Amino acid sequence: MAGDGVRLMLRSTRVVTPDGIRAATIAVADGRIAALLPYDTRIPSSARLEDMGDDAVLPGLVDTHVHVNDPGRTAWEGFPAATRAAAAGGVTTLLDMPLNSLPPTTTVAGLRAKQRAARDRVHVDTGFWGGAIPGNLPDLRPLHDAGVFGFKCFLSPSGVEEFPELDADRLTRALTELTGFGEPGGSGSAGAAAGPGALLIVHAEDPGRLTPQRPGPRYADFLASRPRDSENTAIALLIERARRLNARIHVLHLSSGDALPLIAAARAGGVRVTAETCPHFLTLTAEEIPDGATEFKCCPPIREAANRDALWAGLADGTIDCVVSDHSPCTADLKTADFDSAWGGISSLQLGLPIVWTEARRRGHTVADVARWMSTAPARLAGLHRKGAIEPGRDADFAVLAPGAGFTVDPARLHHRNPITAYAGRTLHGVVRSTWLRGTRVAVNGTVSAPIGRLLERDN
Repeated sequence: MAGDGVRLMLRSTRVVTPDGIRAATIAVADGRIAALLPYDTRIPSSARLEDMGDDAVLPGLVDTHVHVNDPGRTAWEGFPAATRAAAAGGVTTLLDMPLNSLPPTTTVAGLRAKQRAARDRVHVDTGFWGGAIPGNLPDLRPLHDAGVFGFKCFLSPSGVEEFPELDADRLTRALTELTGFGEPGGSGSAGAAAGPGALLIVHAEDPGRLTPQRPGPRYADFLASRPRDSENTAIALLIERARRLNARIHVLHLSSGDALPLIAAARAGGVRVTAETCPHFLTLTAEEIPDGATEFKCCPPIREAANRDALWAGLADGTIDCVVSDHSPCTADLKTADFDSAWGGISSLQLGLPIVWTEARRRGHTVADVARWMSTAPARLAGLHRKGAIEPGRDADFAVLAPGAGFTVDPARLHHRNPITAYAGRTLHGVVRSTWLRGTRVAVNGTVSAPIGRLLERDN
């Protein structure tokens, strides 16, 4: 039987487990999964049964790439709005990026300011990345000791003056510093970057390969200003440095399919490199973006349909580990019709699961694949050992999905503070029926309950 202390049992004909999809009953005790039992297990009188019928029960999604912008730019988003959107979309854990907030998370004081802003206001469990910028090398060890999950840097301008990019020499110094930090080991998908040393996650575009953006509404001009070669060259530099220093690196928001052979070859040669991509790169294409539609602007950019196919192939063969949102919102006035001046960022935190599932099912993938890309692999990448799988001992975090149900994206129904979306009017498949955080239902049919999320620190 499930053991003592079980007060909740969830049942479904489609539970996504590490061993595949099967009919099962999940026993929950004290916020954790106590047991994974046969579907027809007798329910004890002390437990409450929640029967999900044929809806799929996935491990709660783990989104390791979210810009909450709190404190300092809360008109752009903020912890309450971002985490409500996450809960409504089946995300039970997120990691907040260190920039676009004021102050950025480049010092312990900046981290503490962010923790104060988030405490008692988050609807899902929330952790934080630190930042590596010019001049903060002495701050990296204190941030690591304070519990950040790793460090983000840019190789090209970030778009905000308080978070400058690293040149090649400063990158080398940062990696050398981070490689000296002890970390517990890891294995499996996203485990290539595990082991000793703190993780550096990198916005990889080579500024020398970017060309000046021509002002105006033409998407083709914006795309031409950020060619694939800018990503490829930056990733080659990262791989060379990681190989030389035995450093742990993670390529953020990969949009160039041309870089996949570089990453695969490096990993085969023992380089500790992982990579992620995003829902917009897997579903949207340059050919369909109208001129002036800057809700589609992001950096690196959405590329052509053939490139999208290459990214899907990289997911299928394991070269790409994770799919995360890169949720980067702003106010409506910053999305001007000029691709040169408009803020670059796509908001999709609430929609990521149905966005990816819509295209994945068309390509023959299963909800188990989606759970691996959007929950298991991001959790392993960040060392979130209690997240990312439905198995005994893990947190009882679940996303309940009706895979065959469809809906049309209505921006007014999104919890994002600024409901500007590249998916407005788009028909998607997969409705998130409910979201469960440590055994408590925190969202049902888009309605989110009071915040019970916890602030997370890296396991030492």
